[in-house]
Amino acid sequence: MGKLLPKEPLIYERANGVVFARYRDKPEIERWIIGGDPGAVAREQGELLDYSEWKQMCEIAVTNHTLKKLMDKLVNTYYMIKEEQQ
Repeated sequence: MGKLLPKEPLIYERANGVVFARYRDKPEIERWIIGGDPGAVAREQGELLDYSEWKQMCEIAVTNHTLKKLMDKLVNTYYMIKEEQQ
């Protein structure tokens, strides 16, 4: 969100770990994200994971054979797709 509307009161809402703001008297303007838990914000914005969750998954894969195999496959698939797009 760019500039706030002067003298327009805001309402703050928290849902599923995400903090939103919206104008009290302007229902036509949708609420917007102003903060919250990074993982919850990432999911609200359509992302699968936030960076800390990805990092944690990589750490667990070091000791979990099944996760390691799946992540190797994921990384290989990512590089194949990335190469095709260039």
